[in-house]
Amino acid sequence: MRTCGVEIAGSEVLLCLLTKENDVFDIRDIRQTRFTLGNVGLDTEDMQKFQFDFAKLMQDYQVDSVAIRQRMPKGKFAGSATGFKMEAAIQLIKDLDVRLLSTTEVKEQLKRNPLPIDFADTGLKKFQENAFVNAYVYIQKKTYRPEE
Repeated sequence: MRTCGVEIAGSEVLLCLLTKENDVFDIRDIRQTRFTLGNVGLDTEDMQKFQFDFAKLMQDYQVDSVAIRQRMPKGKFAGSATGFKMEAAIQLIKDLDVRLLSTTEVKEQLKRNPLPIDFADTGLKKFQENAFVNAYVYIQKKTYRPEE
């Protein structure tokens, strides 16, 4: 199972590619660890280019699923309009399994299956931490509750 964890922060999409084969996790190198949407998502061509580039990256790395942490639509921790546009563009990519994970779901899964390694030992950049956790949680969820 090859999963791309995604964290949307402001006008950036941060990525981490994680695989699990024979109960062994492997963090894969990926040619692009972030996408930045210029012009705050106001230009249709920019959105289409972002969607095409993201889809091409997923196709090139043969990604099975994408796990995105859900953001709150209102309140103190609300996501930005640009972030919701990027999330929608990712969700609308044809033939790509995109799953949204609630914060509660992430916390519950981490309590049940804690990370087997300290993040500092992964070799990833600090900005990739949430994307890594999203991918890990989704893989664990699929492993232990495959019906979902």
